[in-house]
Amino acid sequence: MKTNRLNRVLEMMAEQKMDQMIVSDSSAIFYLTGKWIHPGERLLALYLNVNGNHKLVINELFPVSEDLGVEKIWINDTQNGVKILADLMEKNKVTGIDKNWPARFLLQLMELDGESKYVNGSSIIDRVRMCKDKQEIEFMKESSRVTDIAVEKMIQLVKEKYTEKKMGQILAQVYEENGASGFSFDPIVAYGANGADPHHGTDDSIVKEGDSIIIDIGCIKDSYCSDTTRTVFYKSVSDKAREVYETVKEANLKAISIVKPGVKFCDIDKAARDHIEAKGYGKYFTHRTGHSIGIEDHDFGDVSSINEDTVQPGMIFSIEPGIYLPGEFGVRIEDLILVTEGGCEVLNKTSKDLRIIK
Repeated sequence: MKTNRLNRVLEMMAEQKMDQMIVSDSSAIFYLTGKWIHPGERLLALYLNVNGNHKLVINELFPVSEDLGVEKIWINDTQNGVKILADLMEKNKVTGIDKNWPARFLLQLMELDGESKYVNGSSIIDRVRMCKDKQEIEFMKESSRVTDIAVEKMIQLVKEKYTEKKMGQILAQVYEENGASGFSFDPIVAYGANGADPHHGTDDSIVKEGDSIIIDIGCIKDSYCSDTTRTVFYKSVSDKAREVYETVKEANLKAISIVKPGVKFCDIDKAARDHIEAKGYGKYFTHRTGHSIGIEDHDFGDVSSINEDTVQPGMIFSIEPGIYLPGEFGVRIEDLILVTEGGCEVLNKTSKDLRIIK
């Protein structure tokens, strides 16, 4: 077990008077043990108790020979895994449950111990994961470095006039060549009017002169995700598109400029949103300003108007304002931001100056 991470979780459990917790999410189990286990539909449960005596209930189909620092309780498909888990647990206690644990497991556990109080335990691990340790920060920097290489490659390929789909296929090769294990999310390459859809799915479109090109990509390296967006233009850029681009860029920079420990996430969102609204494009900025990232591309926490939490050193999140004009074009600029003791560090180094690809 990752002792420092586990201790932080146990401390928060004690603070919230949570006696025990069932951790079933693969990402959370990896965070605490350093081991990826993907059980599919089968039961996988890391049982934590504030008094110790932790257990990992795992199916024999997923052999784990490593010493994970926790006793393994092996089950098979002919056994009732929930009953075995219930027998390990203390009865009539406040029990944290993973937010994604299937109801078929939880309902059976509640029948076996109807006296316990069941609460969402994921909020504890989610909040611990928000502040990255030194090793995690190095992994995130390396993942971002690889994505900077990839986004620059994609920008240079615009002039080849590949379809959006083909660009995505080439991106997979670029990531593999640079040591990444895959995409952190389905890449977005959006030409012209396609860019007005923030989550456009790549298709067979081919770039045309005057198009904006949104390139929103990220990889997984050392089990940590990266995510960046750059928008460029093909052969020419209209005055309107130039104005929109500069507005988004300024919103991105204004939001980054106020990031430091103690600042509220909602105020970071406001810095970007107020600028875009002042330029008359407020209704075309249709999403939150950013999201937390780490083991998952969208970790717990976001940069939104309703998030009153304050940023802390070690947090990493995106700042990605955008303007989307239906039927015309879109512009988004995204960086990952690491909160430091005295301010912040931008993990993405690719230029944000307006670029026209000839």
